[in-house]
Amino acid sequence: MLKRTLFFSKAYELSSKQEQLIITSPTGDKTQAPIEDIGFVVLEHPRIRVSSHLVYKLSQNNVATIFCDDKHMPGAMVLNLEGNQTQNEKFRAQIAAGKPLLKQLWQQTVVAKISNQANVLKVIDEGVEEEPFPIWQPLEQMAKDVKSDDSTFREAKAARYYWGQLFGENFRRERFGDPPNPFLNYGYAIIRAAIARALVGSGLLPTLGIHHHNKYNAFCLADDIMEPYRPYVDLLTWQLIRHYSDWHVLDKERKARYLELLAADVYVNDKKRPMMVAMSETTSSLVQCFEGKRQKIKYPVLQ
Repeated sequence: MLKRTLFFSKAYELSSKQEQLIITSPTGDKTQAPIEDIGFVVLEHPRIRVSSHLVYKLSQNNVATIFCDDKHMPGAMVLNLEGNQTQNEKFRAQIAAGKPLLKQLWQQTVVAKISNQANVLKVIDEGVEEEPFPIWQPLEQMAKDVKSDDSTFREAKAARYYWGQLFGENFRRERFGDPPNPFLNYGYAIIRAAIARALVGSGLLPTLGIHHHNKYNAFCLADDIMEPYRPYVDLLTWQLIRHYSDWHVLDKERKARYLELLAADVYVNDKKRPMMVAMSETTSSLVQCFEGKRQKIKYPVLQ
């Protein structure tokens, strides 16, 4: 079942009663939504009031509750500590994974990411005439050249080429950089939260990565597994820039477009499904890799 994403940008009061999320607007009007139908709750306004019981009920139903900072960017997240019935067994398989397996899984992840970056360039290159060669060709070759653990740093080389083709040679991908960096940051934060939720639902520990190992990062594995999903954010950002004359403004309407990505159709093994469902497939396949039941992670292919 495809879960709902609820976005609150005004000073609502949120509580729970009889498995329902009770929403009280600033004017006192009340509405409700079944908690079991919700996947994500995004809280943007600093004066939103949330009952502790609601936070517990949301986490109990594996709802990712996302709190935004004073710049209206996702800054914190609440997830369930027990998202899977066989969590202990899956934790043990994850912890026991040896370096050769982790290196192979990271190689697969980088290949999937670069391949999707190439597919983004295919989309934006449609209809362009009189080119000496397709702009996506170098990325397809780089994807083929990725070694175990990406030991030859093809991910970084691909990124340098990719950003120049997508947003121009003067663009620099930076966390606190000029637009469209804030758009990318917002979209990536949503994808990261969704991947973290899927990992918990599959019984994995989001902190223990296959490649990222920053001791201050509680979501290393989410940062690993989200990589092939990033190009979906990149493509949407490119489309928004072309659609809006004031494209540098990240308003509520444009934020909604990034939230809608979670329900957008993607392809996994040539089968179409909503991105949120595909993420669960990806994380479930990762569990099977840790358990020795399969050799490849199921990643989406951007089309």
